[in-house]
Amino acid sequence: MSFREFTRAKSIELLRAEGGDGKGFNRVLDIWQLTSIGLGGIIGVGIFMLTGVVAATQAGPGVALSFLIAGIASGAAALSYAEFAGLIPVAGSAYTYAYAVLGELVAWIIGWDLLLEYALVVAVVSIGWSGYLQALLAQLGLPLPAWAAGAVGTGPGHVVDLMAAVGALGVAGLLTLRIELGARFNEAMVILKIAAVIFVIAVGLPYVRVENWTPFMPFGFSGVAEGAAVVFFAVFGYDTLTTAAEEARDPQRDLPRAVLLSLAVSLTLYVAMALVLTGIAPYRTLDNAAPVVTAFETIGLPWVAFIVSVAAVAGITSVMLAFLLGCARIWFAMSRDGLLPGWFAVLHPRFRTPHRPTLIAGALTAAVAAVYPIKEVAELVNIGTLSAFVVICVAIIVLRKTRPDAPRTFRTPFVPFTPLVGVAFSIWLLSRLPLIAWERFLIWLAIGLAIYFLYGRRHSKLASPPSP
Repeated sequence: MSFREFTRAKSIELLRAEGGDGKGFNRVLDIWQLTSIGLGGIIGVGIFMLTGVVAATQAGPGVALSFLIAGIASGAAALSYAEFAGLIPVAGSAYTYAYAVLGELVAWIIGWDLLLEYALVVAVVSIGWSGYLQALLAQLGLPLPAWAAGAVGTGPGHVVDLMAAVGALGVAGLLTLRIELGARFNEAMVILKIAAVIFVIAVGLPYVRVENWTPFMPFGFSGVAEGAAVVFFAVFGYDTLTTAAEEARDPQRDLPRAVLLSLAVSLTLYVAMALVLTGIAPYRTLDNAAPVVTAFETIGLPWVAFIVSVAAVAGITSVMLAFLLGCARIWFAMSRDGLLPGWFAVLHPRFRTPHRPTLIAGALTAAVAAVYPIKEVAELVNIGTLSAFVVICVAIIVLRKTRPDAPRTFRTPFVPFTPLVGVAFSIWLLSRLPLIAWERFLIWLAIGLAIYFLYGRRHSKLASPPSP
């Protein structure tokens, strides 16, 4: 067992050949559908809830600056993703990029982390989706029975979160049928929620009172910085679109553009929503589960609450779709490489989708979402993404040294400064995660390393052929 064995890597040329052999996925996604997947992964509960909570408890009206700071940090990683997406347009995202530059063991660790993170995002978001859907049903006079309204301990009589399970299974079924059906549905949901956000901003703008922005940073700049650490988790998700690289019509051209476009649109909407929300209501009143609704009730427009609820259901659905798509594609890529059983890398003969990992991941996330409270599920979500950001940013610096000749359709500007900003900010955020999250993460990592050493290392497609 040598060091070289763990650093064996796939060449860029081999990866591009695997992704372009014409024998796998259907290439049906255009730049707008790819961008919609990115927007679907980014814009969700954060724009309707996190903005107000951070404003009330940490940043005040300066939450708009918190989003800008978080956007700069996330943008540094996005620029690195964009270069890789054009250079290696292959399913697997950060896992595949790490395989090409840093070797098999690092790739396995990142892929294993992302499987957990993406699956748990789907579970967390399913629970949030269920909450908004139940609120809508209650407004329509169709409340669920108590036993089906949430996991044990989340309310009187609660036994299982039925709608959360149904949502996860429904998205898994949609992604299994045909990727273009899922993409079109996602595109429609993204258009609906962006239209609703723009509507909310437009309706609220005339009611903005400048005095509500004073003081702009009541907790000081340190509060704004602390707020950036929180809202950072509302400005990633664009990485999900890079997992669909082998289903893009022109991945080398469209993937980098879609990454940057989805982040730019999302960040613009977040900042605008933050300014309007803190302008129409005092920031201290926004510390609740539905700050947008609260804000519009204070100005005598409660009818906006229904529109916000509909937009939230649509927005959260698209987040579920984006992250479950990413989870299944990373699972598929690891199985195709031999690190997990090849049974998972078989595409559906008719629909040309990775139906096995999609349905299994959907069933597992449905089970978790049905029986666990949202707080317990959410604690592990962030480590995988931040670890992937560190790896991708480091890999760009390494690749510029080792393969300066590789054909790139997009080049990350100001290397190594730009990726180093992404590394520094991601490490800082990792240091702020609670100890219990690290303990559970290390248990998951130990399980993953055991699978790699007992199975993946020997079955890897890059393993040396056995001696005769």
